[in-house]
Amino acid sequence: MELLILVWRQYRWPFISVMALSLASAALGIGLIAFINQRLIETVDTTVMVLPEFLGLLLLLMVVTLGSQLALTTLGHHFVYRLRSEFIKRILDTHVERIEQLGSASLLAGLTSDIRNITIAFVRLPELVQGIILTVGSAAYLAMLSTKMLLVTAIWMVVSIWGGFVLVARVYQHMATLRETEDKLYNDYQTVLEGRKELTLNRERAEQIFQQCYTPDAKEYRHHIIRADTFHLSAVNWSNIMMLGAIGLVFWMANSLGWADTNVAATYSLTLLFLRTPLLSAVGALPTLLTAQVAFNKLNKFALAPYKPDFPQPKAFPDWKTLELRNVVFHYQDNAFSVGPINLTIHRGELLFLIGGNGSGKSTLAMLLTGLYQPQSGTILLDGQPIAAGQPEDYRKLFSAVFTDVWLFDRLLGPQGKPANPALVEKWLEHLKMTHKLELNDGRILNLKLSKGQKKRIALLLALAEERDIILLDEWAADQDPHFRREFYQVLLPLMQEMGKTIFAISHDDHYFIHADRLLEMRNGQLTELTGDERDAASRDAVARTA
Repeated sequence: MELLILVWRQYRWPFISVMALSLASAALGIGLIAFINQRLIETVDTTVMVLPEFLGLLLLLMVVTLGSQLALTTLGHHFVYRLRSEFIKRILDTHVERIEQLGSASLLAGLTSDIRNITIAFVRLPELVQGIILTVGSAAYLAMLSTKMLLVTAIWMVVSIWGGFVLVARVYQHMATLRETEDKLYNDYQTVLEGRKELTLNRERAEQIFQQCYTPDAKEYRHHIIRADTFHLSAVNWSNIMMLGAIGLVFWMANSLGWADTNVAATYSLTLLFLRTPLLSAVGALPTLLTAQVAFNKLNKFALAPYKPDFPQPKAFPDWKTLELRNVVFHYQDNAFSVGPINLTIHRGELLFLIGGNGSGKSTLAMLLTGLYQPQSGTILLDGQPIAAGQPEDYRKLFSAVFTDVWLFDRLLGPQGKPANPALVEKWLEHLKMTHKLELNDGRILNLKLSKGQKKRIALLLALAEERDIILLDEWAADQDPHFRREFYQVLLPLMQEMGKTIFAISHDDHYFIHADRLLEMRNGQLTELTGDERDAASRDAVARTA
């Protein structure tokens, strides 16, 4: 399996050590059976030392078996830790547009369900390994007692194992389908949780979501999990019955066919009984390994960025003067809408407002400007020098942003990831009217249960604390009350300019367009600058331009 091959590549020597322990455990188990056969069945040893020797072997078997299982389980958890960490790092390194295509529900399913299934598999893996090694070792020992009986017993066991694998294959099929259904259920959960207010208001929509979305997916999940469990339990019971049948077959061959005496038959039976639990555990563990392979394949299908262990420090551009988008074009893969060609030059320290109707391309332009989307064609230049396509982190270091779907982090960070400047934070807490509403402890925000407008203010504080040159604000004032909206345009934006910030603000507040150095408009994916009478008209009634 690809999963085990990956473990072998990453943990070769620990894996070899674990296998050596497992072999030692199997050898001790078979040795214990041989001890019972030779000292307690064939020739009864009446010496006092036989019991301490037997108990010593039991203790040694327990210690080595426990050690091999713990070693393999620990190795598995180290692998899962590494897999989870690499998956998170790959998400962090993947382009935003790819993450948006995948959706948060499928990625969360990968981080929870898939990683959990791989973890469970490694917890059960010792049972599978122990079962296989003990079976092979026991077969070698039984061959020494009676080759003919071993051949017949082996045929019986092959039929048993083949039947078990046929049943387990059906388990795998249903588990693979089950994983796809889990993605649908995660989407349903997200709809119920994120849309809880709307669904509480509209019970008809709530019923439609429950009856037409969630219920069919839940029923599909129930169907496949029941079928998977049915085949799994059938495989376990098949193995159980066939193992008991093998014991009866052994005594029939010994007594009816005369292939061995009763002592050999008893040893065969004892060995098969000894193998019963490891074999049943191995059969029970196999579906978890198959499920883990399904999960591993699912993780690989995300097509995230390759894993890189480090976080390279972006190059700074402290003395830049102009930023230019030259013939920049971007289009979405799933529809015909495109933005561009965009031609825009931004001078350091400018305050630019961007207006436009819904779907005009404003947010897409913001993503292109900040380097979160990569243009299909065109060039981004800084002081006339093209930004290297393979190093977008250097360019992104210029920007801090507050998007409409803002996410609040609970720690204030300054330049280079260092603690934020306390004086700067205190100053802007006062400007944002949040001094008595925000609890801070050593740069950590303790209370994030705020109104939407207050969250936007904290997001702006987080952006300013980073002390980057350009701030992008996507309809920041839309969630503020009229008084503070006026404060934002007439006081806060000029204060930011005094700090040397270049501000690119998406806005619909036409009353305040007069404060912008330049007014830009997006319409059907095309960018134009409004000047003269057009700017005056937009400043009087921006809504009319979006009609």
